[in-house]
Amino acid sequence: MAYFILKTFVLGPLLRVLFRPWVRGMENIPATGPVILASNHLSFSDSIFLPLQSRRPVVFLAKSEYFTGKGIKGALTRWFFKSTGQLPIDRSGGKASEASLNTGLKVLSQGQVLGIYPEGTRSPDGRLYRGRTGIARMVLESKVPVIPVAMIDTEKVQPIGKRLPRIRRIGIVVGTPLDFSRFDGMEGDRIVLRAVTDEIMYELRLLSGQEYVDAYASSVKEKRARLAR
Repeated sequence: MAYFILKTFVLGPLLRVLFRPWVRGMENIPATGPVILASNHLSFSDSIFLPLQSRRPVVFLAKSEYFTGKGIKGALTRWFFKSTGQLPIDRSGGKASEASLNTGLKVLSQGQVLGIYPEGTRSPDGRLYRGRTGIARMVLESKVPVIPVAMIDTEKVQPIGKRLPRIRRIGIVVGTPLDFSRFDGMEGDRIVLRAVTDEIMYELRLLSGQEYVDAYASSVKEKRARLAR
């Protein structure tokens, strides 16, 4: 109910007026049945614009920090994510990664739309970074369609380090479903997982026009943080 109200009467109309989002390919998302939306990640606002423009509710596996913030901003962020059905995940790796996988598979088993950021974290500089293979394993285990989605210029709306959004026009490009049925039963093969992930990232690069960097965004962020200290 909260999702419907926010999308139809509150945030949806407001964001359409302010940011005039243009959308291409939204018809590629099937009207029913489970599907994975694999998106690039430029801004916190990606998790707002994509669900509000999608005809179907989108469940994102959001980092747990969004649910534990302090102060007014933390409370508002927590309320928004809970109200729109987003699920917190622990991104520390190991057993946490397995739990995230199981959470995603549960969402898909319920016939819902699952949104995933293969890069694992938002881009530190607007470029597209190497994908984590967790998405490949989820695709192969669930055997559901995976659709690449490119968010355009959302980093200009809310640059890293800025609290207040800037009014900029943004875009969303939804690609066609990718077929990985040739890899059925091979979800335990690391080479296959990397191949599937790289194909998804290649499609994202084509849709978004971003420069590709063959490194993990999280590693680049950690290196920059060390240099800044």
